[in-house]
Parts: sequence; structure tokens; C-alpha cells
Amino acid sequence: MPQISKKGQAMPHSPIRKLVPYAERAKQKGIKVYHLNIGQPDIETPKIALDAVKNTDLKILEYTRSDGSSTYRKKLADYYKKHGIDVSHKDIVVTTGGSEALIFTIGSIADAGDEIIIPEPFYANYNGIAVSSGVKIVPVVSDIDHNFALPSIAEFEKLITAKTRAIVICNPGNPTGYLYSKEEIEQLKALVLKHDIFLIADEVYREFVYDGYTHHSVMSEPGLDDHAIMVDSVSKRYSMCGARIGCIVSRNQEVIAASVKFAQARLSPPTYELIAAEAALDTPDSYFEMVSREYTERRKVLLGGLQKIPGIKVSMPKGAFYCLAELPIKDSDDFAQWLLEDFSLDGATVMVAPASGFYSTPGVGKNQVRIAYVLKKEDLEAALKVLAKALEVYTSKS
Repeated sequence: MPQISKKGQAMPHSPIRKLVPYAERAKQKGIKVYHLNIGQPDIETPKIALDAVKNTDLKILEYTRSDGSSTYRKKLADYYKKHGIDVSHKDIVVTTGGSEALIFTIGSIADAGDEIIIPEPFYANYNGIAVSSGVKIVPVVSDIDHNFALPSIAEFEKLITAKTRAIVICNPGNPTGYLYSKEEIEQLKALVLKHDIFLIADEVYREFVYDGYTHHSVMSEPGLDDHAIMVDSVSKRYSMCGARIGCIVSRNQEVIAASVKFAQARLSPPTYELIAAEAALDTPDSYFEMVSREYTERRKVLLGGLQKIPGIKVSMPKGAFYCLAELPIKDSDDFAQWLLEDFSLDGATVMVAPASGFYSTPGVGKNQVRIAYVLKKEDLEAALKVLAKALEVYTSKS
């Protein structure tokens, strides 16, 4: 029988999605599953975006431009200007989701065997993207005791080698909700300029910042034109995860030109989704104000509930809609599977994302889970009751 590739064998399972078959079997048995594992908001997509698709009477569903329509990119550039990011539509390549944006970015700046430095824990797909691109992730460890704050710049610098091509951050962070300050961005700026490497920022949660804090983009930092690359997406901003429209933003035209060639190889972003994304840019500010208030309340419910459960340690997120919690267990993969296979309370159970998949350092995060507060407050409260009882039962048997 023919062999699959070493790359295929090394490709990691998603900690967010690998337990889906177990959840489906639980549902088939009539068990309600509270999905705290995935960043799929239950907040409605803006009507203006859905109506744009419904009201479009296309006779032929044609290809779009490989880098996305000019009208969308120009409108997107206007959106960024409102957020203090002065770019042209020529600085933007539209992609099929934010993950593809990062794949194209890594493909444009790094060769097989090159290295990228990432503070961990980080978005789990970064591991898969690194494997598929043939690059090595070099982690800088942040920890829950310091609220997953940015490690010292000295820790970054001692990891930089001749193979280092970039530092990658997610701001605000997935899975931690950590928000980088302007001072931290400036420190990273000084480092990448000193070593002539790229600073890549995944900024898909820009709108979701709490407690009076503000988001500072790498693209608004002066002096980084040739070194800064931003990855973005409509998925979370407009609750349009299924639309799969993202983008690469950079003033470095060599990066843009290389990314366009990758985009041409996959032909074009999807037409109807591009129509929806362009219309979504007209979403009023009141929508984001409503969403921010809702996530603030959900965060309060989740963090308050977790802090009442014996043995749980949790960090306070300043942005996005996730938190990373340390549980009084040894193996969160086993616990997460047990929740779906062997436990229910009043006909319900909880699905969480084991955190080991958000690290590249083997063995780290084994007692942690990522929890997404994307459910209504009453569902979060019910899920917390289930989780508290589950931990009581699970720890008593082990």
C-alpha cells in the first residue's frame, strides 16, 4: 500500500475539532452539549451582510480577482483608516479566511527549515500551518501565573538565529485573551528592526477589547513598513465564521506580490462571501457596541463561575472571547473525551478544547483547557454547573 507523506503523518489534530465525533455521538443519545470548545459566536450576523447575498441576482457565478475585488479592498482600506491604520487597497490581499492569510504569509517569507518565534500558548492552527509550510515554531513560554503576559524581550532575543524569519503574535490573543500594550508592540518593533525580521500580527479580534483598554495595531506603528504584516478576517468581527473571508495587509510590496502569486494558485476567494463581506463593512458602530457589552457580561459570568469551582486557576482576558483555565486534573484530553463519552448532568454535558494543542512544547498545557464564552449567559451558567459536577466526579475516580 502506498505511504502517506511524513508531513501528513506529522500534521496535528485540531484540539478544537478532534472531539467532534464524540460530541455527535453524545447528541445522538439525546444529551445536550454545551459547546465551549470553539470560537463560533451565537450572536447574529449583521442583516446587511445576509441581505446583500439574498438581493444579489447573479446570472453567472464567476471567479473574482485572485487578490479580491478592488471595490472590497478599497472599502476595507477605509475601514482600517477609521482604526488608525493608513493603508491603500494595494496593500491588501483577500484570502479564504484568516488561516489562509497566515499560510500565504508564511509561504511568502519563509522557506522549509526556517524558524518563526511565537509566544505560547497560541492559536492551535499555527502548529498545522507550520507543519504544512515546513517551518519550525520556536516557542517563547508565557504562563498563567503572570496572566500570559508577553515574556521579556531578552527571552525573544536569545532565540533569534540565522534561520529566524519572523515573530508572530495574536492580538488580542487566542486562546488567552491577552492584549498587547503599545509599549510591548514598540519593544517588538525594536527587536525586529534590529534583526531585520518580520513582525506578523493576527488581529482578528480587534473589536473585542474590554475594561477601557484599546487595541494597538502593528500597522499603526511608525517605522515598520517593510517589517509588519497583519492577518485579519471577517469571521469573528461580524459573526461570519462560515464566510471564509480574510486578508493580508502589508506596506511591503514584495510580501504583497508574493502573496498574490499564492492567491493565484488557489484561483479566487468565494464570490458570494465577498459580497457579504463588502456589505458587512457598512455595519453600524452600534452593532459592535452591543456585541462588546454582551461579551463583557458573558466574561463576567464565566470568570465568576470558574473562580467558584475548587481547584481551578484562570487568567483574566482583556480581549477576544476566550480564557485559558488550569484544572485540578492531569490530562485534559482524557477529561474532555470523558465529558462527552461518560458524563452528563440532567441530560447535558460540556465540550471544551484541551490546551496541549495550543502549545508546541511537548507536555505543556496538559492540565489546561480553553473555554470560549460564545454562548448566552444562561447557557454559560448551566454549562458551569455541569463542569463543576464533572470535575467533582472525575477527580474522585482518579
